[in-house]
Parts: sequence; C-alpha cells; structure tokens
Amino acid sequence: MQLDKIVNYHKALADPNRIRILILLSEGEMTGQTLAEKLCLSPATITHHAAKLRAVSLIHERRDKNAIYFSLDVYFLKQYEGALQAVLAKPEQYMDKEPQEMDEKNEKLKQSVLRNFFTEGGKLKHIPAQLKKKRIVLEHLADQLQEGRSYTEKELNSFIQQFHPDFATIRREFIMHAYLYREQEVYERNPKEMWERWDNLS
Repeated sequence: MQLDKIVNYHKALADPNRIRILILLSEGEMTGQTLAEKLCLSPATITHHAAKLRAVSLIHERRDKNAIYFSLDVYFLKQYEGALQAVLAKPEQYMDKEPQEMDEKNEKLKQSVLRNFFTEGGKLKHIPAQLKKKRIVLEHLADQLQEGRSYTEKELNSFIQQFHPDFATIRREFIMHAYLYREQEVYERNPKEMWERWDNLS
C-alpha cells in the first residue's frame, strides 16, 4: 500500500465522530439522516465526515431517490489493517520518492486530464468515468465558483451549462464529492479543505 494512502487513512480517522460513524455502520447500512439523528449532528456535518471517510475508501455511498445510504467498505478496512506494520518492516521501499517528485507527477496528470476532457474553448467534452479523472474535472469546475457566494439552483445550473449541458449530473457530483454544500435549494462552495482529493487515489 502506498505511503500517502496510509497517511490519509490515519488523517481520516483523526476525529471521534468519524470513528462513531464507522461503529454505527458496522451494524449495517444507514442513511445520512439516520446517522445524523443517532450522533446528534447536522446532516451537513455527516456529509462532511462521510466525504473524508469515502476519500480513503472506508465507506460506500449510494443514492436512492432523495436519501443517501452509507455502508462500510470491508475490503479496504482489511487492506489498511497492518499496513503501517508492513511499512515499518520494509522501510526502504517507502523512502525512494521525494514529495516534490510526487507533486510534479500529479501536476502533469492534472494538465493531461484537462487537455483531454476540455476543448480549447473550455467546454467539457464528457464527464470522465474514472473516479480520479472525474475529481480532477470537478475540482477544475468548482474552482471557478466564487467562494462565499450563495447560488440558487437556477444560477448553479446556468454556471454548469457554460461547460456541459448535463447540469443535473454535475450538480449532483459536486454535492457527492463535497465541492458544494446545499441547503434548501441554495448552494455554496465548500472550503477547499473539505473537497475530496484526487491525488490520493491510485
């Protein structure tokens, strides 16, 4: 397992409420609303914590009409178990890449994705199927929204249509990947610290 994945895994667990969410989900799949009620938290807070856990593949998310259901990803839970011990047992395998090299590699990938999925005029050709590329595209679009501004659904749809006609899908992806926060049909851009990162995906 890559070193940055192990680091991000431990960062994702560095909050008591996220641990409580995992404990509750060990009992079975639950909606975000149910988790919010059990933990006495707002749905927006659950969305924030779930995004952190989903970013390291600890939970699954599925949508059924207006409800979002969360469940544990047992496969990755097992993968993370003992990962730190494996690193310490063979440290030489994890000491050969400088952070600067990784940053340069990620920047090259980002620019490649943007060239391939956007026209010279800035239009999105199509929404990437691969999660990593999709997040790069979503991040690029969300970065053009004004921080601190509230958007009505109509305004947000108009913004998205500048780039791609399927505004409903992209609007939903913005919410699912924590780029935007929605309350009573009003949308705001989340702080970048809350955005789901693409550079920790393989």
